[in-house]
Amino acid sequence: MLRASLREVSAALKEGHVTATELCQRCLSLIKSTKFLNAYITVAEETALKQAEESEKRYRRGQPLGVLDGIPIAVKDNFNTAGIETTCASNMLKGYVSPYNATVVQKLLDQGAVLLGKTNLDEFAMGSGSTDGVFGPVRNPWSYSRQYKEKSVPKSHSEDKDANWVITGGSSGGSAAAVSSFTCFAALGSDTGGSTRNPAAHCGVVGLKPTYGLISRHGLIPLVNSMDVPGILTRCVDDAAVVLGALAGHDPKDSTTIQDNFKPFELPNLTDVSKFSIGIPKEYHAPGLSSEILALWSKAADLFKNAGAKVIEVSLPHTRYSIVCYHVLCTAEVASNMARFDGLEYGHRSDMNKSTESMYAATRREGFNDVVRGRILSGNYFLLKQNYENYFIKAQKVRRLIANDFVKVFRSGVDILLTPTTLSDAVPYMEFIKEDNRTRSTQDDILTQAANMAGLPAINVPTALSERGLPVGLQFIGRSFQEKQLLTVAKWFEKQVKFPMIQLEEVKRHEHGVFQHQKSASFS
Repeated sequence: MLRASLREVSAALKEGHVTATELCQRCLSLIKSTKFLNAYITVAEETALKQAEESEKRYRRGQPLGVLDGIPIAVKDNFNTAGIETTCASNMLKGYVSPYNATVVQKLLDQGAVLLGKTNLDEFAMGSGSTDGVFGPVRNPWSYSRQYKEKSVPKSHSEDKDANWVITGGSSGGSAAAVSSFTCFAALGSDTGGSTRNPAAHCGVVGLKPTYGLISRHGLIPLVNSMDVPGILTRCVDDAAVVLGALAGHDPKDSTTIQDNFKPFELPNLTDVSKFSIGIPKEYHAPGLSSEILALWSKAADLFKNAGAKVIEVSLPHTRYSIVCYHVLCTAEVASNMARFDGLEYGHRSDMNKSTESMYAATRREGFNDVVRGRILSGNYFLLKQNYENYFIKAQKVRRLIANDFVKVFRSGVDILLTPTTLSDAVPYMEFIKEDNRTRSTQDDILTQAANMAGLPAINVPTALSERGLPVGLQFIGRSFQEKQLLTVAKWFEKQVKFPMIQLEEVKRHEHGVFQHQKSASFS
């Protein structure tokens, strides 16, 4: 049952094959047995069981609230949740309990979803590995899969088997690990420069970044207001469409959301892709792209071509400036957003009482890690009066050029862009931490952050296993507010590649359901 899709579980709940409480208990039990993954910061067991009980009553009355009623979900710990601690994986917010729910959280609860808990991340979502939070790094469930264990050979007999574990990617690594390890059916992440798609690629799940403004940011603790988008992590494209349908639409509490009503949609089973034009941006053949991912990207393009789609090489000439532009804009907005954490209103407050200024300084020194403090310093430098024109304004102009590149390509008749999501498969933790956060983020965001700067929808689709037995994903980028078209094409691709199910011993011990879909790897 834990491997089933949202619609399958919803049908099982309606037919009485399983109750919401039983489903919740199975997920909570699995969270406990996979605690070593460190995917969750807070597990709201008592609250979740109460919500499941209420859902069960609605099913008994024959009045479920929708497809998500009784479905266990998880939420990244940078979304505010009333009554449940929200920490952003930082000492600055340890113990902080929000008085309100983020709009996306409230919408899920209004649909009857069962909130299991809050997931781990890089501190304040600044990172690409989910390794820099105060609660420790998240471990990729694929590190413990049969597929990876069969391929990974210890370098020596004395080598600790546990030292080989790989990262989840970030910063929404906890949410990706939670979905990948079957502890929940869907999870919320946030995506500022690829923070949903990157861990989705490394953990073998679907990661959707919707169009900027389609989903409310109210209650998402901001990193970069002009790029932040709530992200959706699920195990299949259809599930992402279901969750999107519950979350999208105008929110009077967020002035950047669309004014039009959003109509939820069910994805068609596409059989003919001949009407689609797929663009292959040549600039995404980036330095450091592994030969394995390059071959997979090429094979995916051939798959569309052989199915009758028009596949053409396109150019996004300003892509090469995007990572530098992103760094300037990101740190500038971070410096502004982090100014609210001063120890006066909420969160950590230092005992230093010599003066107000010394209390401010001590609070921020104690509350933020080196990564956050480094970005604040960089951002404030770019925003200095003498630097503002040369850095911030110039970066905004380059951002407009990057967005215009996408506009031109889509106006030329291209429907969807196909690119890699990451440069390689997930790297071992010990190798990842050899380089600092800024260097790693620059490398890992290079293929994903341009979509954030242009505000476009993008999705990672798990595609194949690497030679090391780890997931590799490809990214589809669509036109603004054309999520249905994007997800329809992504679903067709997902069906063709038949990505294999993760084989985890912990899940097998907890699996008693009837929906055991063992897929075969045919696209490696």
